[in-house]
Amino acid sequence: MQYPHRRRGLDHTWFTHEPTFSRRPVAWPDGRSIALWITVPLEFFPLDAPTQPIRPLGGLDRGYPDYWNYSNRDYGLRVGIYRIMRVLDGLGLGATAVVNAEVAARCPRVIEEAMLRNWEIMASGIDMGHLHHGNLTVEEERNLVRSARDIITKAIGKAVGGWHSPGHSESMHTLQLLKECGFEYVADWANDDLPYMLHTAAGPLCAMPLTYEWSDRVLLVQHNLTVEDYEAQVMRAFQRLGAEAGQHGGGRILSLSVSPWIMGYPHRIATLERLLGRILESGSIWHANGMQIADIFREQVLKTS
Repeated sequence: MQYPHRRRGLDHTWFTHEPTFSRRPVAWPDGRSIALWITVPLEFFPLDAPTQPIRPLGGLDRGYPDYWNYSNRDYGLRVGIYRIMRVLDGLGLGATAVVNAEVAARCPRVIEEAMLRNWEIMASGIDMGHLHHGNLTVEEERNLVRSARDIITKAIGKAVGGWHSPGHSESMHTLQLLKECGFEYVADWANDDLPYMLHTAAGPLCAMPLTYEWSDRVLLVQHNLTVEDYEAQVMRAFQRLGAEAGQHGGGRILSLSVSPWIMGYPHRIATLERLLGRILESGSIWHANGMQIADIFREQVLKTS
């Protein structure tokens, strides 16, 4: 029960409450109202992943060794990812690959294919069995962040700027450690439709809205909806964001997370192709990766505020 930030209002000091419509608007290139940010998680689920203190959505849960779920997740890295790549290629779209370090080490061909397509690479911890939580010491967590950064940096031959903790997991120290290790934005917080700034003891860090409410993982796996329901819900989100952009001025972000072990199956992939085609037909889309969006936000909103 001992918690230093227990008080009225927000229970932390990383940011202050700031309603969307009271902020300085951000404008996307060519007057487009919606920035389409496609993220593709490339995850490794170890057979011996711990079940405590938390298990991520999609984590293996049938008892060791859970080959049933392990092979389903592995299908995404062996087959599903290439279906998603072909769909995006055909539509002239790229993505941000959200990469566990174990995938960079174990599946170099997947990383090579992402790099050939000029996809952005975002670091996503060691694997889906090494989560970030309050039971870790600061040094233990620092080693997780540094190791993931170094492995992925070596694999792609350049620095990586974005971070998404595996399973959306964080401790009270994660944000500071990310800034210390040179990351420029984090995609763990789903409390906005636009970027905003987090203030850590190591300096400011941009929060990017990687929304999971209409991700395939939540709609198709957690809520067990049909692909038709999935498509309808994403379109409703897209239409509402577009309407708000037109009414209040300033752009919005449609964050779309597409998992190879879910959407990469043959009975679902056509839905992704059709959905993205409908979104592109609107003519309101600026397709971008996470760093491009964060850079424009910081250029327009921070340097002019």
